[in-house]
Amino acid sequence: MSVAARSLAVLSLIGSVLVGAGPAVADNKIGGGAQTPAPSGETSGGVDGSTLNSQVGVIVYDRSKNGSGSSVGPVASATTWTPPACWYAPKYTPDQLKAHLEPIWAAESTGYEWDAQQRDRYVEGHPYTDFNKDKADDGYWWDSYVNRDFPPGWDKCKEPYFWVDKDDPPPADIQNAVTPRILGELAYNEIRVPTTKVNLAPADTTKVNLATWAWLDGAEFKPVSVTASIPVLGISATTTAEPVSLKIDPGTADAVTYPASGVCRISGGGIGEPYAKGKAERTPPCGVKYLRSSGDGSYQLRATVTWEIHWTGSDGDGGPLPDGTFGAPQDVVVQEIQAVNR
Repeated sequence: MSVAARSLAVLSLIGSVLVGAGPAVADNKIGGGAQTPAPSGETSGGVDGSTLNSQVGVIVYDRSKNGSGSSVGPVASATTWTPPACWYAPKYTPDQLKAHLEPIWAAESTGYEWDAQQRDRYVEGHPYTDFNKDKADDGYWWDSYVNRDFPPGWDKCKEPYFWVDKDDPPPADIQNAVTPRILGELAYNEIRVPTTKVNLAPADTTKVNLATWAWLDGAEFKPVSVTASIPVLGISATTTAEPVSLKIDPGTADAVTYPASGVCRISGGGIGEPYAKGKAERTPPCGVKYLRSSGDGSYQLRATVTWEIHWTGSDGDGGPLPDGTFGAPQDVVVQEIQAVNR
């Protein structure tokens, strides 16, 4: 398939997805180069007889150990790395690929030359014969899927449909053909972590030159994980995120942080130390001191938690992925200490 024809086919599939707005699952039987999540937010995949059913690239996500609730959000990579924008995975049985391609050829909308090349490749034995029907029980036709948000690079998977036997790995020269590692990277996108509004003492309103203590509730900041699997291939990967530090940005240059770097490490299951009576003369292990009043407004303190992320695959492989960050701003009012005239 030429690059131009392949791009046309991909864009046609994307258009069919975007026409139906809302959370409905897009063309999960045949085609559906771009998949959208099921209304429940869960995904599924499998084989029903000779029919390959799929949602979101036939990937099943187990989010039972993920962050939950209204205040959770996705992590952002602390580097320029991003999870794959597109990948290859099983999509068609031989009968399904035939049902998908023959109407396109019959319509003659892609031109005689392209149709002839396709028939030669998938029907006439160069290299496949009659859509590999004689191997219907042995494998699947693979095709590209794209990230449902269509990030940069979503249109880079332009390989023509290719066959992979069930017990064989995908061709090594095809980038982003799904493996446990690719599943681990895709699960990175599904990680959700709690918001990072920190506890402050004094809370919300503090004074100039007064050390303000900051901490996070250790009970809320526990490791989270998502497992991605493809049942028809029997492969999976679990991606786990663990909180390691909190960075405080006071929202103004007229402030000092504790420690000076503004990075508070996790210790004893929590980050920072709750303020308690009797600690007023101590320097907080995690906190901020403002040197100037916020006037009639407030400073936007931003607290960002860094999460160490790693993956473990069903094949025994695994390793680190780039750290992820998730932060949120909160208003802090800083008042002058009023002098008492005697």
